[in-house]
Amino acid sequence: MRERAGSRPGGGPWRATAKPDAGPPAEPAPRPGHSAPDATASADRAAPAASRHADHPVLRVSWLPGLTPYEPAWRLQERLARARGEGRLPDLFLLLQHPPVYTVGRSGRDDEILLDPDARRRLGVQVFHIDRGGKVTYHGPGQLVGYGIVDLKNLPGGLKRYVHGLEEALVATLARFGIAAHREDGNVGVWVGREKIAAIGIRVSRGITWHGFALNVAPDLAFFGGIIPCGITDRGVTSMARLLGHAPPLEQVARVAAEELARVLDRQLEWVSDPGWLSAWGGVPESPDLRKVEVRS
Repeated sequence: MRERAGSRPGGGPWRATAKPDAGPPAEPAPRPGHSAPDATASADRAAPAASRHADHPVLRVSWLPGLTPYEPAWRLQERLARARGEGRLPDLFLLLQHPPVYTVGRSGRDDEILLDPDARRRLGVQVFHIDRGGKVTYHGPGQLVGYGIVDLKNLPGGLKRYVHGLEEALVATLARFGIAAHREDGNVGVWVGREKIAAIGIRVSRGITWHGFALNVAPDLAFFGGIIPCGITDRGVTSMARLLGHAPPLEQVARVAAEELARVLDRQLEWVSDPGWLSAWGGVPESPDLRKVEVRS
């Protein structure tokens, strides 16, 4: 999907996409520059829901502050998925940000990366060929990435219901910030009008999911001009910051998303803001200085 917005990284401007049409009504969307509905107050109202589901399985959602390098996070998912399959962990999500990377899924092609190696090196963008479904996408600062380690054997409806659940949770999250978004049959992800605001790509191994979603909170949208995201060339990309006129705090968005994920998966939310528990599974490295990120061509 060639999602054009802003300037092409390392080059001239792309042709701008049209302003997205209004999606189906959820909650009234604020005009740019005006305040969205109070998501914090909404989060407070939703918090008691976990106690109403005290007899339900736990969904552990772990917030990782700063920037998490891509490859160690990928390997960490592998270890967590193995532990989940052995029953040593509950279903869980890691919510985090990455330094700039392009990831190529199992059906992606190198020629869907339009940014040449020299430009990628100059901009500090890494490229990873990975084991999720889907094609090419971008991750970077200002984007909320959610990695779900979920046992589908315990989820009625299996993979299809899980993917729809991710879409539903993200649509509900955006509604709590005053953005009317929707899912589309045949186009996995979450959309505002004709522009994509969240991508989804999953791997399943022995009934356990890896990878997950990427929600554009306030990333540099120009990086999407360096790829053909999702293999689609005729639609655009957008972000919460672009639609609202300001960037909501990423951790606040993460907390709301966690509540909505627990709701759609019918789980009791266990929110963890200290990533120290991950040390038992290899831990997460310190956030890198973007100027020192190792670049792969």
